[in-house]
Amino acid sequence: MTDNKIQSETKSFNLQRLSGMIRKESLQIVRDPSSIAIAFVLPVILLLLFGYGVSLDAKQIPIGFVIETSDTQPQSFESLFKHSDYFSPSYYSTIHDAKQAMDKRQISSILWLKNNFTEQLMSGGNAPIELIVNGVDANQARITEGYIQAVWQIWLKNKAIQNKQIMTIPVDMDYRIWFNSALKSRNYLVPGLIAVIMTLIGAMLTAMVVSREWERGTMEAILVTPIHISEFILGKLIPYFILGMGGMLLSVAMAYWLFDVPFRGSFWVLFVASALFMLTCLGMGLLISTTTRSQFVAGEISILVSFLPAFILSGFIFDINSMPTVIQWITYLVPARYYVDIIQSIFLAGNVWSIILINCAYLILMSIIFFTLIVKKSHKRLE
Repeated sequence: MTDNKIQSETKSFNLQRLSGMIRKESLQIVRDPSSIAIAFVLPVILLLLFGYGVSLDAKQIPIGFVIETSDTQPQSFESLFKHSDYFSPSYYSTIHDAKQAMDKRQISSILWLKNNFTEQLMSGGNAPIELIVNGVDANQARITEGYIQAVWQIWLKNKAIQNKQIMTIPVDMDYRIWFNSALKSRNYLVPGLIAVIMTLIGAMLTAMVVSREWERGTMEAILVTPIHISEFILGKLIPYFILGMGGMLLSVAMAYWLFDVPFRGSFWVLFVASALFMLTCLGMGLLISTTTRSQFVAGEISILVSFLPAFILSGFIFDINSMPTVIQWITYLVPARYYVDIIQSIFLAGNVWSIILINCAYLILMSIIFFTLIVKKSHKRLE
């Protein structure tokens, strides 16, 4: 075969060479159980841990009661806590004992009903109640305070109805909860976790595909073949794209059938958006892999620039609007931010096109940037 013919074959795109590259990479995945484990076993483990083990719901809050009077008024107030799923009351004879229990982390708050509770209440004044809340966990402290205030308002309304009195409230609020009416944090966490799982599969696996070839000494053999650089890139990406989409389908199935997360949007819209996000993650991982020849270094970089930002800066757990302004601007560089918006909207609200289209546009833009850089960084030479 002449040099001119070899050069012309190298410049032209060839499906046979591409299929051979895909077959080679697929066999590599099959022979390496860790890739399959990351794609299918790790999502199951993470979803089970977050679905059953992690909850942002405040339930069974350990609260200590110190009731210094035996009147029926404070007992009726205390009974509301006893029959609530949000509190787990304990009882102490003195405030000193209750404070000791809080120091030992046995309870997280103290509700102190003093001995002149009924007298003050009947006289029309403020009943002497003191609330002490453990503020180490500020979020839990605010939730506990809000729950107790809500119980207090309910009790006051019930007393006014029993006494045939009109309880004057400055604002009578009629509220409705949309999208997650059950107020289950699982419905919020599980869809967001799918974005983290796809980042793990897409970015971390492909971050080592090229560096692995350099470490094993097989890259030199690939470089002397007439394979085109686009065939090399596609041959590396397509098997992992299929692997990542398979992990996505498994995660969505678990979210819907195992965790009963409502799914109000279109499956095909989710599939297309997931494909765009997977391409973005694959592009990020392959860009990392083309810039380093060490699998260890590539793995460390992928954790720093893909997994950790997807976990912390995507809005998966922490509200982006509550972050400092500088950090909020940094989140625009995190692809998972856009996918979390899409998948949570599709699951809980439906096909909200104003959210889906703009975030898909950002994912397309980031994919173009990553693959443009990959093509510029990828050359068929040993240097």
